[in-house]
Amino acid sequence: MSFDPAETAAPNPAQSEAFLREHARATRRYFLQLSGMGAAATLLSQPLRAAPPSPASSDKAALQRALDELEPYLTPQDEFQDVSRGKPKPHSLSDEKKAEVGLTRETWSLEVVSDTDQPARIKRPLRKADNTALTFQQLLEMGKTKAVRFPKVMTCLNIGCPLGMGVWEGVPLREVLWLTEPVENLRRVFYYGYHNDDPEQMFRSSLPVGRVLEDPFDLPPVILCYKLNGEWLSAERGGPVRMVVPEAYGFKSIKWLSHVVLTNLPHANDTYAEKNNDVDSPLKTFCATIYTPDKVKSGESIPLTGWAQSGIAGLSKVQVWIQPRGEAWAEDDPYFLRAPWRDADILPAEPHLGATEPLGPTVGLQDNGQAEQWPLRLTKAHWATLHPGLPAGQYVLRCRTVDGKGVGQPLPRPFRKSGHAAIEQHRLVVE
Repeated sequence: MSFDPAETAAPNPAQSEAFLREHARATRRYFLQLSGMGAAATLLSQPLRAAPPSPASSDKAALQRALDELEPYLTPQDEFQDVSRGKPKPHSLSDEKKAEVGLTRETWSLEVVSDTDQPARIKRPLRKADNTALTFQQLLEMGKTKAVRFPKVMTCLNIGCPLGMGVWEGVPLREVLWLTEPVENLRRVFYYGYHNDDPEQMFRSSLPVGRVLEDPFDLPPVILCYKLNGEWLSAERGGPVRMVVPEAYGFKSIKWLSHVVLTNLPHANDTYAEKNNDVDSPLKTFCATIYTPDKVKSGESIPLTGWAQSGIAGLSKVQVWIQPRGEAWAEDDPYFLRAPWRDADILPAEPHLGATEPLGPTVGLQDNGQAEQWPLRLTKAHWATLHPGLPAGQYVLRCRTVDGKGVGQPLPRPFRKSGHAAIEQHRLVVE
């Protein structure tokens, strides 16, 4: 069963260090820009207020230390968070067992068949029984002319942090679907992966066939993914092949893919639907902190860093608000829309998203590796700010995003079943 992203080869410490060095370049550039401006006033969302004093060198040094500790933009495969399911988890099987059940590149194959209960009419099902199932080598051959590469953050519907950020590569699912020569009664596609030959463990997701055949709203295509950040997809990340749905939460991107079923079923039949989740909700725009001090001295600037997910509506701002603890707030403003939020800075993109080697043609990147716009939709970004100093007291720190349509987090979809987007808050003591 599956949730999270995909990976490749064994951990490579040298590569991880290279990622960190590349990311540090962006953070140093941000710090130098901040120093050159001479004031934190550029970080404020309320220009009519008097500018606060320039941050002291010690304050800027504290921010730089926080920036230096940010994770790399692209997550090395071995550093993705893992929320895989299975008893045992398929990636933990022995090499011999993986080969036996088709979880190696040499033995993997994919069946694409019609649903027996709600059949779609297709002329050429792809089945193991008659040696027509798609092999890994056949998929790679298709990839020579059809492969697509795009950046995407992998996030669990019910967890308030990204599992990892990567550039995913594979063949659009529609290219394989057309091999079956569908004729009629095809309304939906559902799919599942290897689940230890135990029907009780099966984890299934589904999509309307229209989303498979077309890419609405300038979305990348749904792909049969076999590479992450230029490396073969590892077993822990769902390899040899997994589904990746660009705009969706991780439960749609099934790992250890083995079956695609074409059906006349008119509705979703995802395993997650049975768990009382909203299975058709795309990625939300929201943010959280990475570094927040628990205590600071009175009057000293407060260094803050964090990450933000740019969902289906994009990302225009990250903002912070520090409120005295116990201060009453209007009952008719439960999402703090009228709060005195202050803008933080979204850190800039590095060429090729900080990859150690050029990625090649990638959705959202120009030929020189620069992002066409920033932040990229359906990805994450880092943010930072030096908040002006405060009087002694106890406070609550909050952060939020404003999406590309000007809507503040947790709106427009504040409901937990459609994805985590609650406004994060931390206690802060000023002494």
